[in-house]
Amino acid sequence: MKTITHYIFVLVAFLFTSILTSAHALQKDPDKFVVVLDAGHGGHDSGNLGSGYKEKDIALKIILQIGKALEKNDDIKVIYTRKKDVFVTLRGRAKIANDADADLFVSVHCNAHNSSANGTETFVLGLHANQRNFEIAKKENEVIFLEADYEQHYEGFDPNSPESFITLSLLQEDYLDQSIRLARYIEDNFKSQQKRKSRGVKQAGFWVLHNTYMPSVLVETGFLTYKKEGSYLNSKNGQSKMSKSITDAILDYKKQLDLNVGENIYQDTGTTITEVEPQIIDNVVFKVQIAASSKELAPKSYNFKGLPEISREKVGNIYKYFYGYTSDYSKIKQFQSEAKAKGYDDCFVVAYQDGNKIDVTEALKSASNPKD
Repeated sequence: MKTITHYIFVLVAFLFTSILTSAHALQKDPDKFVVVLDAGHGGHDSGNLGSGYKEKDIALKIILQIGKALEKNDDIKVIYTRKKDVFVTLRGRAKIANDADADLFVSVHCNAHNSSANGTETFVLGLHANQRNFEIAKKENEVIFLEADYEQHYEGFDPNSPESFITLSLLQEDYLDQSIRLARYIEDNFKSQQKRKSRGVKQAGFWVLHNTYMPSVLVETGFLTYKKEGSYLNSKNGQSKMSKSITDAILDYKKQLDLNVGENIYQDTGTTITEVEPQIIDNVVFKVQIAASSKELAPKSYNFKGLPEISREKVGNIYKYFYGYTSDYSKIKQFQSEAKAKGYDDCFVVAYQDGNKIDVTEALKSASNPKD
């Protein structure tokens, strides 16, 4: 097995369908939260066959139960990539998601390994070089070879090449924080609600998100090759419990998006900022991201617990809200502390250079290594 020497940019789960979604279903609905549910594999692509169980069948049953539960909410619109046993191309799935202008994408799969490995894991886009995660992604991506004309549609993408994943990376960067949040909700539910073994939130390079623009996750509900786990996932009870955990996570995620933008109340905590040595970084602007939400709110202090200097940016269907605007890294860290004191515990610093988002570490390196 070759050692991966390149970082693998992980793009998760966006396998979408075209056959089963009507034109009406794909019409954009600005008044509803649109969730695209994807059952992995289908038709002549059976997926994993560990212990005699078929991944495509189990994934579909779980997805249908998730959709049925979500459809009980009037403000949620569900679109399925497939509702029966049919094969759908990866590019077809991606087109469905974009045409739907979806707010969220969730793909369900079952794992396999030539060992006694077991447990759940949920994948998101990210920078990673783990060999096993690469192998998982490679296996899922190889479905493109089942398409007769795959060479014409995947622009030279090679599932066997770590370098190919790098070209996919930037497409989902803006949605990484939301994807991670949902993935954590899902894994926490598996562990706390169902007492399943959670292997955590992970990263791997799935083609499935190519040209899709929304937060997304790929859920591996367990290993069919582990007999006890395969039997559980193949049972009605197991499918019901796993679908409930995923459904609850989606609802919690949506609730967080709706509520995390703050309260319409000004609360003066008396926070004071201590003067520290400035750390000015030329050509770089720092902000503190305090919230991301489907709601568009006026960037006014009364909407954000009294914090001034609020700015807003729309990325896809998500509005991101920022506190502060400065080239002084010391000052932005003070702003971050102030935001946390107001209740924004998950806030974080972001950096921009010439209008483009860059890693904060990259910005700081430029300060420590100035050009002559």
